[in-house]
Amino acid sequence: MRLSPDEIIFWQNGLFKLNATIAFTWALMIVMVVGSAVITRRLSASDERSHWQNLMEIIVTGIAKQLEEVGLAHPRSYLPFLGTLFLFIAVASLGTIVPGYEPPTGSLSTTVALALCVFVAVPAFGIQAQGFLGYVGTYVQPTFIMLPFNLISEVSRTLALSVRLFGNMMSGAMIIAILLTITPLFFPIVMTLLGLLTGMVQAYIFTILASVYIAAATRKLAGPKHESAPPHPVSIETA
Repeated sequence: MRLSPDEIIFWQNGLFKLNATIAFTWALMIVMVVGSAVITRRLSASDERSHWQNLMEIIVTGIAKQLEEVGLAHPRSYLPFLGTLFLFIAVASLGTIVPGYEPPTGSLSTTVALALCVFVAVPAFGIQAQGFLGYVGTYVQPTFIMLPFNLISEVSRTLALSVRLFGNMMSGAMIIAILLTITPLFFPIVMTLLGLLTGMVQAYIFTILASVYIAAATRKLAGPKHESAPPHPVSIETA
């Protein structure tokens, strides 16, 4: 039984190899880029809009609303990054309905790469919102003794993001594979649908967690004149 799409090798020459993770990741990126180009080439501001435009507007508006609920003051500023994270993980999960497809999010290398994107984006947005000294100052709050603990927290939450997504996606694929070998066809189909739902939930949770980290980075040490109302508490239950 395969634990990861990394084990599927399409081509190899010495240290260089093309596995399923790389192939399907590039395939997903091509599908998303081409799809977005086709959908947005004829945008309309009138009441007569295509079904695809209506669908994309619903998705974009929904994501922006969720980011605002998390506590991001200007969600549109973070929508390109966080929206892309959500759509990539969601489309990777939806692709499981295609025979022979292996979701790249079932590979630890992919989930680590996504978590590293968040790891880099959090201080980048924090510095953009507060300035370099303002953001760096958050690591020594409330006292300088907290510096090593805050640094450990940055690394540990990145590790947690990657391992959590990898574990949930891998376990779902393993359960479906086991059921395919011991049960009739109907039950695995039901489990596949549940797997799609789980994948969407994981995409949502990953994006919300990244949003919470960015909201914290852009809100800390804000002066009294720039303080905003505290965001609604966010409750995240793991699947």
